Amino acid sequence: MTIAAILASKGDQVFSVSPDEDAAAIARTLARHRIGAVLVADSDGAVVGIVSERDIVRAMARSEGGTAELSATELMTRDLATVTRRTRVVDALTLMTDRRIRHLPVMEEGTLLGMVSIGDLVKARLGAVELEAESLRTYVQAGA
Repeated sequence: MTIAAILASKGDQVFSVSPDEDAAAIARTLARHRIGAVLVADSDGAVVGIVSERDIVRAMARSEGGTAELSATELMTRDLATVTRRTRVVDALTLMTDRRIRHLPVMEEGTLLGMVSIGDLVKARLGAVELEAESLRTYVQAGA
C-alpha cells in the first residue's frame, strides 16, 4: 500500500499558517481543526517548515514566558521529512519512527499534495492486516 491510497481515502486538505503567525493563533488553528501540526508557507505558498503541538510545548518548556507571542518562524521545524505518493506506508512509518515525528507532508517536484499523520498510516496498515487475516480465514475454511 502506498501514500496515494491514503490520500485517496482521507483527501488532500492541508492547513498552513504564515511565518509571522504567533503560537497562540497556531494553537487555535490546531484546536479548531483537531489536528496535530500545520505547515508554514511563505507568501508565495512555498512550504518552509512545520509547527506541531510538540514544537509549541517544547518552546514553552524553554521559555520563562511569552511563548504565545513566538512566531511560526521561531517555532517551526525547518528540516522537513517528506514522502511522495509512491512511498510505501511501511517506509513512511519507518521514517516517522527514525525521525521521531508524527506528520509527513506529501510532496512531488516541490508541489504539496497533502499530509499524512502516523494515525493515518497506522489505520491503513491495520486495515490491510485485517483484510489479510480475513482472506486467510476464508481460504482455510474453503479448504476444510
